Amino acid sequence: MDNIQEEINQLKQEKDAVILAHYYVADEIQDIADYIGDSYYLSEIATKLPQKTICFAGVKFMGESAKILCPDKTVLLPEVLADCPMANMAEEEKILKIREQYKDLAVVCYINSSARLKTFSDVIVTSSNALKIVKALPQKNIYFIPDENLGRYIASQVPDKNFIFNKGFCHVHTSITKENVLKAKAAKPNMEILVHPECKMEILELADYIGSTSGIINYATKSEKKEFLICTELGILHDLKKKNPEKSFYSVGHRQFCPNMKKITLQKIKDSLQSMKTEVKIDEDLRIKAYRPLIRMLELAK
Repeated sequence: MDNIQEEINQLKQEKDAVILAHYYVADEIQDIADYIGDSYYLSEIATKLPQKTICFAGVKFMGESAKILCPDKTVLLPEVLADCPMANMAEEEKILKIREQYKDLAVVCYINSSARLKTFSDVIVTSSNALKIVKALPQKNIYFIPDENLGRYIASQVPDKNFIFNKGFCHVHTSITKENVLKAKAAKPNMEILVHPECKMEILELADYIGSTSGIINYATKSEKKEFLICTELGILHDLKKKNPEKSFYSVGHRQFCPNMKKITLQKIKDSLQSMKTEVKIDEDLRIKAYRPLIRMLELAK
């Protein structure tokens, strides 16, 4: 593994490249990345990087978001088939229909969405900034796409707005069941339950903390507790254990695993940098339309 890491570092210098990685990719990918974070952090940092090439160790919508925000950079996806099923779980026709039904409406689109879906929205949000942004919007009616669970959580925190929900979901987070969380808590009564808001409401109601991947890491790191039940994709454990070697982290079940994130390997990163053939390409008209709600997110999240 040391040899391939050295080769990747050499290629980074040759190609003027930087590696961005989401918390859900494999441990060895996180170890070689220049920046690791959640979707919001990675979107923001992409706009500030001096390198000409971004190698994005993440799924398709992440690479697209980086390209939308940084059109002059070369954005590589090491695995072009790594996609997020939820990214396409909203219908364009329904968005247009909802716009006709509700005049005072904001279409709020989770960043876990395709570039095309983003073009139908008024603002993009992430799990770390959705609450702040929705509160700041002047519109009374919010059509939240594509993730229903995140939308319902935000709605519970903003009772003065009227939410219309979409049927999208993350299969990893919806696989976490109330029964299994309660069993785990019974086995370890002193541990805190840390939950990502893509989980179902019945899971959120059991949480000691609800937040994004970075929020969960920060909370666990600052907490005086020593044991935690982690209700999100288990790639997050790598950073949690590095920052908290004296603490214990437990999973709810064996299905907390994103197969698309795990498609990315060191070999694919090396091949991508070597060949430069896995570049993200987006039609310019589509990019401009998707850029507006993305940049609005960055402005409102400040």
